[in-house]
Amino acid sequence: MPTVSPLPATRMLHLQKAYAQAKADRRRKSLLGLFLLLGLVMLSAWMTEINAYKFFTNIGNFTSYIDRLFNLDNDARVYTNPMEWFWGWKIWLTQMAETLLMAYMGTVLGALGAMPMCFLASKNITAQRWIVFSARRFLEIARTVPELVFALIFIIAFSLGPLPGVLALAIHTMGSLGKLFSEVVENIEMKPVEGVLSTGGNWLDKVRFAALPQVLSNFVSYTLLRFEVNVRSAAVLGFVGAGGIGQTLLEAIRKFYYADVSAILLLIIATVMLIDQLTQRMRARILHGDTGK
Repeated sequence: MPTVSPLPATRMLHLQKAYAQAKADRRRKSLLGLFLLLGLVMLSAWMTEINAYKFFTNIGNFTSYIDRLFNLDNDARVYTNPMEWFWGWKIWLTQMAETLLMAYMGTVLGALGAMPMCFLASKNITAQRWIVFSARRFLEIARTVPELVFALIFIIAFSLGPLPGVLALAIHTMGSLGKLFSEVVENIEMKPVEGVLSTGGNWLDKVRFAALPQVLSNFVSYTLLRFEVNVRSAAVLGFVGAGGIGQTLLEAIRKFYYADVSAILLLIIATVMLIDQLTQRMRARILHGDTGK
């Protein structure tokens, strides 16, 4: 068995010094980064006028409000009388169904709009740079403006109801999915694209026969994920009168119907959790052929 000869003492001492120096440099960089982070946090807190004293002084108001959410009008705990707690479950389920339909329609319309836009925004599919630039800026505008702003604009145009909420979700979804879709498209294998072009195919042939088969499963996966996000967004859009259960939740908050607020919130949470589980299984099956078992 071969033996390993020890390093000379001078060489060993040099390596030890170099190792100690490297550790010291790394420690200094870590401390410098920590101090820089703390400085930025303090600067941000000062610029945003965060008052730590006010926060800790009034934190009890928040916890007491949460406690009141689980009290009935007679000050009994909500779990002592579930029928009174969920007295409006039929109405709330109907409104929750409306919220789900808003999220569904907004997701479908947004995904349909994102599919052609993502190919126009991909450099490896669209050669004209001005088209790529224009498509990317359009998607940026669509996803930068919040859904609430779009909803308020559409409410002015179409009055109150689910339609403004659907349109707001569709535009924001198109911008978000268009960005995600284009990143997937720009990472495809280009040999099928070159093959289609070599046979005289046009831009549509390149998209249909070379790019789309490679990215379709990822498109569906991202769309399912976006649907889960849109369910939560659709509930919030009701705050401005764009349909769904959010309007009832806002009314309960304003009128201090504490038990109703907690009941509606639990319904929304349970719905989102259920959709999360279902979409997670569907995404796993689409991407990996996993049944989720």
